Amino acid sequence: MLDIWRKYAEVLVNYSVGVKKNQVVIIRTMDIAQPLVKRVYEEVLKVGAYPLLRITLDGITDSYYKYATDEQLDYIDDFTKLEYEKADAFVSIGAPHNLKNLVLVPPARLARRSKATKDLMKIFLDRAANKDLSWVGCDFPTNALAQEAKMSLDDYSDFLFNACHLYEDDPVAKWKEIHNTQQKIIDKINGTNKIRVVGQETDITLSVEGRKWINCAGNNNFPDGEIFTSPVENSANGHIYFDMPAIYRGSESENIRLEFLNGKVVKATAQKGEEFFLSMIDQDNGARFLGEFAIGTNENIQQITGNILFDEKIGGSIHMALGASYPETGGNNESGLHWDLIKNMKAGGQIFADDKLIYENGKFLI
Repeated sequence: MLDIWRKYAEVLVNYSVGVKKNQVVIIRTMDIAQPLVKRVYEEVLKVGAYPLLRITLDGITDSYYKYATDEQLDYIDDFTKLEYEKADAFVSIGAPHNLKNLVLVPPARLARRSKATKDLMKIFLDRAANKDLSWVGCDFPTNALAQEAKMSLDDYSDFLFNACHLYEDDPVAKWKEIHNTQQKIIDKINGTNKIRVVGQETDITLSVEGRKWINCAGNNNFPDGEIFTSPVENSANGHIYFDMPAIYRGSESENIRLEFLNGKVVKATAQKGEEFFLSMIDQDNGARFLGEFAIGTNENIQQITGNILFDEKIGGSIHMALGASYPETGGNNESGLHWDLIKNMKAGGQIFADDKLIYENGKFLI
């Protein structure tokens, strides 16, 4: 497996974040991801940059939410803030031991912490939009992730590597090819003013006037495969049904139905996890507004895994995020929340751009 970790690390460091000499690179992960972390660390050194490891342990987050006072939940230390302000790149490697460790934490405590970290999220997103910061989020295969996806660890590892195109002789060339294909679509829809989505229990319109579509081909997420923008904040009107499970911090909500009026969610229900869902979207003033509209394009991802890094990229799906928008799109919504909600579009789903049908049954028509 050493060769695949080396290959993985080379793509992350040299392509996804494009580390340059003398840059400061924060590597954030769990202890279990050692094989990949070691290779990423070495690749950063080879470039002549400065890797800083931020490794946490299983159970630390549990202890934090169990014992932290309200004052501690609200506290942002100066050292962490400085990293967000000064680091040149972040490589975040997900490697959970347990995906359900926060399920019993009262939702109000999770929401309070999200609200406290809102300013950090703004610093991060603004610097990324200004090209002052590069970042990538990826995963190391663990038993927890495999179990959530209902796979063996070997099968899940194979699924992950395939989704990342790491079995290609030249993964970077493949991701550049994907970028070029997606850019042709973006070139046709940039300048669109109105998006309408129609499907099962769904008819919603959004304004994207003046907003920019972003081509996602392995730079910030790995694996990747989507195009996205941020809707005009007060523009969403209509209703939508998200038929795929929505998991946030280990808690799951299912069969979410939302109604929008002038951009804001005015009615929200979930067949499962409704109390948690409502607590998250009530955490601050921006959490009931859309921060993202996206179309998944990765045909190597077709099944739900319970991991948003993969699930939002499913070829033939769309997702919309409640909460913070990405400034590089022109979006202005601020929130401590960014929760992606996914909808299958393969069974009759349609997308119209300025009343022209551009997407149907999970496929672009342009």
